[in-house]
Amino acid sequence: MKKLFTLLLGILIISCSSDGMHPDFEKNKKAAETFFNLHGEENLEAMKDMLSDDLKWSSPKYGEGTIDKATQVGYIEMYQKNYNEISFEANYWLPGVDTLSLKNDGSVRVYGTWTGIHEETGTSFKLDSYHTMAFNGEGKIVEGGDWFDYGGFVDGSTTPTSMDAVDEE
Repeated sequence: MKKLFTLLLGILIISCSSDGMHPDFEKNKKAAETFFNLHGEENLEAMKDMLSDDLKWSSPKYGEGTIDKATQVGYIEMYQKNYNEISFEANYWLPGVDTLSLKNDGSVRVYGTWTGIHEETGTSFKLDSYHTMAFNGEGKIVEGGDWFDYGGFVDGSTTPTSMDAVDEE
């Protein structure tokens, strides 16, 4: 009985001393930070290189659902063509969790604020947002999503409301 108690106590101490963080979280967090910084630098090519060809992205646009890499790249390009001084300030970086096991899976989540200036009107914006990113073994983003008030953003800063605006340029 004493051995069993000692064993259980040891397991409890080890489990409490572990921070439970997935070993890839810090690496993936740095990659996500790089991705956001590249957006501010308007480096579309480097951003595209960070995205997996089979990307699945949850669009912030109401009713659009999950989009592919080409569509997401089109949105990034539209933002970069229509806005200057794009910047993201993170409030909280959090580990992502596998929805089935409820264990940290190495993905990242972040709450933060985007700022910038609409190129045509000179109108500045400040947009609170939530983003998720999951990475594959090669360090590329395979899944993610943006959650913010896309409709309010469009209405408040005269952003083009469809990808047609990007195609026309």
